[in-house]
Amino acid sequence: MKHRTILSIFTAACVFSASAYADDGTPCGTLESASGSSFALKEGEHVDFRHGDAVTHGVLHVYRDVQVYRVYWQPEGKSEQYILANAGESSVRLIATPPRGAPVDAGPGALPTQRVLSCPAF
Repeated sequence: MKHRTILSIFTAACVFSASAYADDGTPCGTLESASGSSFALKEGEHVDFRHGDAVTHGVLHVYRDVQVYRVYWQPEGKSEQYILANAGESSVRLIATPPRGAPVDAGPGALPTQRVLSCPAF
């Protein structure tokens, strides 16, 4: 399954509410594994948000509602979760929204490093 298709599954009926975003498609950071390789779409997977010279550590949470998987990123030590909303090939927006669906251990596959087009203030 292509990466773009995987992310499209996660973003059904999302409402955009991020505090900062790049309208021109310029990334303000990246989501990536600590090793710099692809990251698995599974519960508790450690994924870093790199923005400028800063790194915010976090984990993924995976939910499923019938056939729709939703993957959220949660910054370490924070309660808010951000859905990974598809924004094109290898790009996402981080949108603060309450989780929907039932928690599951794993989603469909893995993703390469993702450019983040919206960077909320943590």
